[in-house]
Amino acid sequence: MSILAAESANPLLPPLGEIIIGLIAFAVVMFVFFKFIAPRFEQVFRARREAIEGGIERAEAMQAEAKAALEQYRAQLAEARTEAAQIRDQARAEGQQILEELRTQAQEESARIVARGEEQLAANRQSVINELRGQIGALAVDLAGRVVGESLEDESRRRGTVDRFLDDLDGMSGGGASDGRTGSTVFVPGGDR
Repeated sequence: MSILAAESANPLLPPLGEIIIGLIAFAVVMFVFFKFIAPRFEQVFRARREAIEGGIERAEAMQAEAKAALEQYRAQLAEARTEAAQIRDQARAEGQQILEELRTQAQEESARIVARGEEQLAANRQSVINELRGQIGALAVDLAGRVVGESLEDESRRRGTVDRFLDDLDGMSGGGASDGRTGSTVFVPGGDR
């Protein structure tokens, strides 16, 4: 009978004692879980959430800081480029000014050298003219003495004859007597002889 009675009971339902023991054990486990484990999980989750939220805030702050630094860098770069352009333009202007100054100095030096050369040339010309005058004077005195047939040893006569001859030489550019053979002009000292 007990087999039949056991067969009449539902095999899917556990015995009532096991259900009560299971419920008590479940209640103890739930009590321990909610009393000790759940607060610990809650504390860990809160710390993780705060860390994540703090990390996001720090990341946003760092991103804003990076943007500000980037803008500052771009502003400094633009300023540096502008300053470099100004320095380059100033250097070009100074280079042009230096070239102009050097060109002016070279022209002044060239003019000074040319003027000094002209002065030297004029001085050399004058000394050559004076030397030639002296030689021509001596030759003229000798020649005049032969032509005139008188001695020009006397200083005053010689000086007067030389001066007349040199005056005639200076007047050569104005005209003179041509000898007809070579087309050259011949001056006879002493006038119309």
